[in-house]
Amino acid sequence: MLKTLPAVFAVDRSYQIMVQVKSEALMYVKIGDKTYYDDSNGIMNSLYPIHRVCVPMEDLDREKKYTVCIRPVTTRKPYFTDTKKPVEKTFDFVPVPENNIRIYHISDAHNAVDTPVKAAKTFGNIDLLILNGDVIDHSGDWKKFINIYEICARLTAGRVPVVFSRGNHDMRGKFAERFADYTPSHHQKTYYTFRLGSVWGVILDCGEDKVDENPEYGYTVACHGFREKQTEFLKTVIENEKREYGAEGVKTRLVIVHNPFTHQFEPPFNIEEDIYRQWAALLKANIKPDLMICGHDHEYAVHKAGGAYDHLGQPCTLVVASEPRHDRFIGCGFVVGESQIEAIFTDSLGNTLLKESIPKAGA
Repeated sequence: MLKTLPAVFAVDRSYQIMVQVKSEALMYVKIGDKTYYDDSNGIMNSLYPIHRVCVPMEDLDREKKYTVCIRPVTTRKPYFTDTKKPVEKTFDFVPVPENNIRIYHISDAHNAVDTPVKAAKTFGNIDLLILNGDVIDHSGDWKKFINIYEICARLTAGRVPVVFSRGNHDMRGKFAERFADYTPSHHQKTYYTFRLGSVWGVILDCGEDKVDENPEYGYTVACHGFREKQTEFLKTVIENEKREYGAEGVKTRLVIVHNPFTHQFEPPFNIEEDIYRQWAALLKANIKPDLMICGHDHEYAVHKAGGAYDHLGQPCTLVVASEPRHDRFIGCGFVVGESQIEAIFTDSLGNTLLKESIPKAGA
């Protein structure tokens, strides 16, 4: 019944266990002696081919295994729906360790699967996978989303967590308006925080990369107000510091966003500088992140705060960590230690291209 192995996404203080199914079905997950359902206000979901079950992080981290249960639906009717016996499969799970955390970052795959996976395997075993926007080339066909789950399956096998963010190409096509139904989200929002072991992170979403009125979008986007909401979101995160980045045990603070919004862009991409400058200032003055990880620019590079690419007050070192090429894909692995983060760029041909050590903000 499973089209691919599950993906375990980290959202706030929960895991969202998401799976694809081959035909109409109901889904629930068992962890220890508890059962969690894919339901909508008490009604089991079956219409979408991608299912989601939210479970508390502490439960899965403690038990270190979960059982996915799929009950096929023969005919869903107002009365006496026909279903079949559930199919169950148990998966081991490995929580993110406290130290020497191995992370791999993929962005801008633009629907490729094999080459990003090969680049990640060049880096080796991982404790966390980051998918940072434009993993698909557009959202015009819901089947595009299958490639997101195929990458997760091949690199995590449902055993380690995934952090996910949206890119600008993800906003294009008729299924973009249902993007949050097919991917992890926090109450349908594509921006949120997460906590995995000693790592805290905030995911931001710049939306499209040109003004809302650009004819390319045909009046289908309203990103200006969406960005203003994220300014208020950041202020709320700062107000809740003790639950968020200032919580006990947090040793590493990450900003994950597809677009490196503090860079200077040429027209028509030079948008929202006032909002992005405010984001950068809030991050720098309060959250004091150790690293900002981006894609979008189709390059692999480490940019220091105050450097040539810092246009709007970069809050910390910024790594642009994916470069798709016609002959290969370049991504970036990170090894998070006590006082520094090592960035290791690898490609799908088995090469390690660059290593750079980045001191943490408090080091």
